[in-house]
Amino acid sequence: MTEIPAEIEKASFRSDVTVELVKHSAADSDVLWAARVSTAGEQSLEEVTKDPERSKGLINFLMRDRHGSPFEHNSMTFFISAPIFVFREFMRHRVGWSYNEESGRYRRLEPVFYVPGEARKLIQQGRPGKYEFVEGTPAQHELTGRVMEDAYRHAYEAYQEMLAAGVAREVARAVLPVGLFSSMYATCNARSLMHFLGLRTQHEQAAVPSFPQREIEMVGEKMEAHWAGLMPLTHAAFNAGGRVAP
Repeated sequence: MTEIPAEIEKASFRSDVTVELVKHSAADSDVLWAARVSTAGEQSLEEVTKDPERSKGLINFLMRDRHGSPFEHNSMTFFISAPIFVFREFMRHRVGWSYNEESGRYRRLEPVFYVPGEARKLIQQGRPGKYEFVEGTPAQHELTGRVMEDAYRHAYEAYQEMLAAGVAREVARAVLPVGLFSSMYATCNARSLMHFLGLRTQHEQAAVPSFPQREIEMVGEKMEAHWAGLMPLTHAAFNAGGRVAP
């Protein structure tokens, strides 16, 4: 059944993203018992209850010498709200990730849209692979916000007009822009998250420069903060190793 709105719903605008850690099974000790099974067999189970601080040297060794599989025996599930264009970049990360996103076929999409905040740099300089962004002028910020908001309102009014006429949601959604907010669950392990962070964040300790779009970097920063609290030794070793996934 197609939803028919009683009245034109007003669009709302935001410049942030949200990341919630909804469930996890992730600790530094997971790395230790996974690594030590190669030499200790069943005795590696003792690592499950040991203080991982006593064995952080092993975590550093594994990270440094790129022994990656022990970092896969954990899981984190995030609930993320961000613009659709962020998710389209996000889903290029396939190995070690699982996704489920809200569907415009099965629900009416809410009129929440992304508009860059004042801190968002607007001017792109340089060549591909070596971009630099610099501040925009007040006039450019005003223009960006005004034009985006006008376009979003027009698109969502067209969407609602089609729904009101009985057009299926999966057809009507085609007029909506990629600045529309969506939500998804994303599940990963520490190794796949490290690979994501190495590409989608800039960091002073990174051995390999990265030039991510700011909006996906905002998501990455929030995910990293959650992960750092769960696996502080692994996170520290990742930074010390140049933020390159093992």
